[in-house]
Amino acid sequence: MLERCLNNGLLEAGCDEAGRGCLAGSVFAAAVILPDTFENALLNDSKQLSERQRYALRPVIEEQALAWAVGIVTAQEIDEINILNASILAMHRALDGLKVRPEFIVVDGNRFKPYGTVPWKTVVKGDGKYMNIAAASILAKTYRDDYMNQLDAEYPAYGWKKNKGYPAPAHRRAIREYGVTPYHRRSYNLLGDGQMELDFGTDE
Repeated sequence: MLERCLNNGLLEAGCDEAGRGCLAGSVFAAAVILPDTFENALLNDSKQLSERQRYALRPVIEEQALAWAVGIVTAQEIDEINILNASILAMHRALDGLKVRPEFIVVDGNRFKPYGTVPWKTVVKGDGKYMNIAAASILAKTYRDDYMNQLDAEYPAYGWKKNKGYPAPAHRRAIREYGVTPYHRRSYNLLGDGQMELDFGTDE
């Protein structure tokens, strides 16, 4: 059973991201403030839930949360500032979108940067410990999946509807055959062969 939050009595925002290890697409993050009365036995780390369960929980979270928001950082921005900074920036953008200012921020993982003067704490595997982080993980994951499904319609050869941009063998075979798209993270080792140089002219 997850704890609702780290600090009872405070307006605490849970933050998590999705898509950090992908070869293509934006990284998404969410911030969620749950009410003190929130209860849901199904809520858990999004990676422990089925796709159907995640999408069933999303409207519940959105309807019952005191505030929620999603932040996005593009592949081009990731290449410019690196994925760690991009993940934190996505969380900051999600926090910017909250209609209620949090009094405390709890973040999944072990890296974060100050968000104004709001106190914060990182928690390794926090999405399996606190409801507000788990809720954020579900929103970040489902909204990113929706986004990758849309990109799949634009570039069907890469199998993004199935692999969501992660380094699946079929995804890398498609990169080798068709080259990169405007959505690929060019700072990544896209082919998995240790070589960073690719012919980036194929997406012009």
